[in-house]
Amino acid sequence: MRRRWIVLLVVAALVATTAVLVVWRLRSEDRSRLATALALAPTSAARFSWTDWAAVRAELDADLSASSTGNDVTAFLSDAFDRDLASTTALDESAPTVQEELGFSPATLDWELFTQGKDGALVLMGLPDGFDVAALRDRLRSVGFEEPDDADGVWRGGVDLLENLGGPVTPELAALQVDEEDGLLVGSDDPDFLEQRADLARGDDEDGVRDVVDAVGPALSAAVATGDQACSALAMTDADPADRTRASELVDRAGGVHPMTGFAISAQPGGDVRVAMAFESDDQARADADSRSTLAAGPAPGQGGSFPERFALGKVVASGRVLTMALKPVEGAFVLSDLSHGPVLFATC
Repeated sequence: MRRRWIVLLVVAALVATTAVLVVWRLRSEDRSRLATALALAPTSAARFSWTDWAAVRAELDADLSASSTGNDVTAFLSDAFDRDLASTTALDESAPTVQEELGFSPATLDWELFTQGKDGALVLMGLPDGFDVAALRDRLRSVGFEEPDDADGVWRGGVDLLENLGGPVTPELAALQVDEEDGLLVGSDDPDFLEQRADLARGDDEDGVRDVVDAVGPALSAAVATGDQACSALAMTDADPADRTRASELVDRAGGVHPMTGFAISAQPGGDVRVAMAFESDDQARADADSRSTLAAGPAPGQGGSFPERFALGKVVASGRVLTMALKPVEGAFVLSDLSHGPVLFATC
């Protein structure tokens, strides 16, 4: 009898272990491109700006390629900005120049994640399948980048070199790293910080940032922040005194709010916007789902007017430590770009 119980316990343990493995694999496979890119960002990053260029091109039915001109790229970016799908890019002014002189831009990149933190900034760029990496290296040599000894080393250009190109280029491309194995091109204004990129990566860190990134899913573009960064950047402290007083009254009337551990606002396929906020506990998320949904349906001190003039508030759901809000922008409203910078009453701390 005892042997039978032992066998049954072993079988039960194996079933449970298998179930855990299956769940983990499903979650890994189901994670969005943004979530996958986030793992490559530096641990010290506090703000993340995401653009899924392949998805944006598909959303706009844009016909672009490596042979597209700088003017083609400018026209595409104009259309993307008009649809509030490109406010998160670090490559906007650089795009025409780097397309023509370096051979990459939003016309060809798979995705872009711009990360900013106390230790430095990086532009992580996903290269599409079949991208001509050899041609990119040839172009970097031809314009004067200093070639590294290793294939995945840092190409050092500098701001002076960029200023000699045919148009404006962001300093974040002053140093570049070509990671052919992982299909990445990474830029920074600090070559030493860039050299440490792989060692400083977040990996599979589980925190408020990962929680909100998982919650927004397949975003076309998104602004993401740590809790401290969001509570600083979105708070009502930058509003004028009258708006701060009005905001305090509205927050008290709504039942108060808790500090966030992560925040994301994202443009979804089809035009909707999704907001995600993470908290220390399930109870805080549930409480804030009530109070913040009340705030999101009322006046917008600091922004002017009201939130319903900008979007229709859909479902507000608390799931575990995360609450999500579905927003449907009114025609002509730039919800993501306007509300990714403070003061934003429903995202205050």
